[in-house]
Amino acid sequence: MAQVLEFKLPDLGEGLTEAEIVRWLIQVGDVVAVDQPVVEVETAKAVVEVPCPYGGVVTARFGEEGTELPVGAPLITVAVGTPASGGEAGGGSGNVLVGYGTSEAPARRRRVQRVQSEPAVHVKVADGPVPVISPLVRRLARENGLDLRELKGSGPEGLILRADVENALHTPAPETAVPADGRRTPLKGVRGAVADKLSRSRREIPDATCWVDADATELMRARTAMNAAGGPKIALLALLARICTAALTRYPELNSTVDMEAREVVRLDQVHLGFAAQTERGLVVPVVRDAHTLGAEALTAEIARLTETARAGRLTPGELTGGTFTLNNYGVFGVDGSTPIINYPEAAMLGVGRIVPKPWVHEGELAVRQVVQLSLTFDHRVCDGGTAGGFLRHVADCVEQPAVLLRTL
Repeated sequence: MAQVLEFKLPDLGEGLTEAEIVRWLIQVGDVVAVDQPVVEVETAKAVVEVPCPYGGVVTARFGEEGTELPVGAPLITVAVGTPASGGEAGGGSGNVLVGYGTSEAPARRRRVQRVQSEPAVHVKVADGPVPVISPLVRRLARENGLDLRELKGSGPEGLILRADVENALHTPAPETAVPADGRRTPLKGVRGAVADKLSRSRREIPDATCWVDADATELMRARTAMNAAGGPKIALLALLARICTAALTRYPELNSTVDMEAREVVRLDQVHLGFAAQTERGLVVPVVRDAHTLGAEALTAEIARLTETARAGRLTPGELTGGTFTLNNYGVFGVDGSTPIINYPEAAMLGVGRIVPKPWVHEGELAVRQVVQLSLTFDHRVCDGGTAGGFLRHVADCVEQPAVLLRTL
């Protein structure tokens, strides 16, 4: 006889206490395998899939897409102990860790089966899900305060498409429906977490910024020579990351954090290098673990992996936390300089502007060189201007003369 078990939203770790349902991956009546992902949720850190520790038939699910649930709230109920055609159902791993999967993956994943005929996920039924299958469409509507249930979809079987949402947003509503205080966007999820961290940084950290222009011509030539030699291509950001770790070896004060309760500056031994990445979900800062132990090739590979994962919205909490220093390449936006906000609780951030040809005095003569503006925003509690200036000058020297890095290789 089947036993009905309730699966609750598990402890998300990293101090996270709630999550928003982004997309259900199963329907009532589906057969699920042990450790099969059943729902996609958004936390303040990332979007992750939650695997169910039970195998069986889904008898109920709780919460519409877009609903926020606290940790411990019911997600689904599963009838276990009833074999399904094509495999066995029942049992469970008893282990769920959001963002990382479970401890032991099943030998194979079965395709979800239907126990009985029911509408596809995008068909609107009474008290059922909104006819939308794209999380991006839901997010676009949610961020602009648009109720999807009021839209008529232009897709197959009434499916709401992105164009339907965009058209609704550009269609003026009746004057009585327009709030006097303008359009409101909720600060929650990743955007809310970023807002909280930036606000705390501004409140607690007495920051200062220094900057310098540097001739990056030789660095660009060195990268071209590396990539012409064969093997994996080296990214410019990876070279800048390698320069950062070399400078932090010389000026370790900037790889630290402040413990105000103990009134101590804590100097950290490992460099976990964060880098700013712009995604559809907003700004995130993935972290390269133990960056000081990696060369240019390894840094290129890890930065590329984290960037791709970030854009797919699949970064785990562990990949977004624990940074000790941040590299911010705002030059990709076509700007020369910036005074960024320190990524709390770190002590400093290196900013890199765009690299553009400019008139420059080189070896006593005026020439056109590839020039970049570098800025360092630092916590004035951990060091004075002399240390910050020394760090930035060393970074600039490495950019202008990459051979300086040979001292640390």
